[in-house]
Amino acid sequence: MDTVSVRVAPARSGSSAADARRDARAFLDGLLPPVTAEGAGAVLLVVSELVTNALRHAGGTWSLELTAHPDGIEVAVHDPSPQAPRLRTPDLSGGTGGFGWPLVNRLARTTAVTPGPSGGKRVSAFLSR
Repeated sequence: MDTVSVRVAPARSGSSAADARRDARAFLDGLLPPVTAEGAGAVLLVVSELVTNALRHAGGTWSLELTAHPDGIEVAVHDPSPQAPRLRTPDLSGGTGGFGWPLVNRLARTTAVTPGPSGGKRVSAFLSR
């Protein structure tokens, strides 16, 4: 299988994690060989977490890039904030989060945060198919 990539950008401001999951599902559904159900679920969860982090912590502007490799799927979210995600103690009572980045790191084989060429960053996660 060759590498297949698609860049998905929000059509308008206010695009949601649900929109990103829908676009990711359409991308995954078009792949051959297909991604396992478990693999697809992990990809969708990582997409949701990374986009939610961009919405909450990076000003709400983001773009999603999905790349299929023979042995995995790369999920990358670009946003304008130079601030890297950080591990913090999850908030069990106040609803302020702290669960997403550890979850992404647990589901992915590798993660990376790369500064953007003109500011911002690219947060990527590589998951098994």
